[in-house]
Amino acid sequence: MAVATEGFRTLHRQLIAAWEEGGRGRTAFESMGVAYVRFAVANPSHYRVMFGGFVDPNACEPDLAAEAGGAFQALVDALAALQRAGIVRGDDTVKMARFVWSVVHGVAMLGIDGQLREPGAVEDLTSYALQRLGTGIGLDASHRPVRASAS
Repeated sequence: MAVATEGFRTLHRQLIAAWEEGGRGRTAFESMGVAYVRFAVANPSHYRVMFGGFVDPNACEPDLAAEAGGAFQALVDALAALQRAGIVRGDDTVKMARFVWSVVHGVAMLGIDGQLREPGAVEDLTSYALQRLGTGIGLDASHRPVRASAS
């Protein structure tokens, strides 16, 4: 539990730093995605303990729950700020955060597991995934929300 707590604490700090240093907008959101994948690839042992089923979420210590929740809340808060600014869709913020998390988590796991072996492949896929995420949740190059068509 101590390893997972330390990992979530570090990830949380890196996500917040990326958001703040990136200016709390589109660039900052993308920086958070890059920070997430970089953390995972640079700390594969921590990452596997954090997400590999080694820790029972029903029996975890309050510090671990707080740190894990804080890391996810950083993403939720960033998306909420982007929604208020009209940069992303007004969809359910938590559901959107889970969608974003699932994409960057997938890229991170491919990187950790050595499935992206070519030089620069992790960075390239991270960039591509974040661009496509931006399109999917409503970010476009001009920072205007992309509206879903009525179906």
